Amino acid sequence: MEVQLHCDLRRQGKGGRMEIIMGHKLTQQDIDKMTEEIEYRKVVVRKELLEHVKEARAHGDLSENFEYHAAKKEKNRNESRIRYLERMIRTSEIVSDQTDEDQVGLNKTVTLYFEEEGEEEEFSFVTTVLTDSTKNHISIESPLGVALMGHRIGERVYVNVNAQYGYYVEIRAIRSFEEDVPLNAY
Repeated sequence: MEVQLHCDLRRQGKGGRMEIIMGHKLTQQDIDKMTEEIEYRKVVVRKELLEHVKEARAHGDLSENFEYHAAKKEKNRNESRIRYLERMIRTSEIVSDQTDEDQVGLNKTVTLYFEEEGEEEEFSFVTTVLTDSTKNHISIESPLGVALMGHRIGERVYVNVNAQYGYYVEIRAIRSFEEDVPLNAY
């Protein structure tokens, strides 16, 4: 199974502006979560933050009004997050797992034996927006994800990190990953 990564591709966006195609591989579930977050931020959070800005503005001199500047900054962060999520949805590729039960694929948890360290470790392969290295949720677009996609239990796989370094792992176990993972905050 071949995985292609998109880097610095551009296309014409809204209003004739050029935009970078992020090219993330997302599931329909990821898109749904992002759409839900966008709606929540537009309907609930935006309204609350505008109210905070109004209240802070009423406190007087804006040049020395810390509350006003903090409220504006938080409002801008919310708008930035909305734009980021909308752009990610617009420029993403929807993927689904087409692998067999005994193959490494999207939303699978894999037990790997690292030959160099002589240790076993478990990783769950997810889309980019669900990665969390503290929980070993690794992107299917990472070097480890790209190397292992489509391989089966018992196979020894070379993971190419860069031109100077790589390592071997052996796939010891594969199971479905069903955990409901929240989106990364970025």
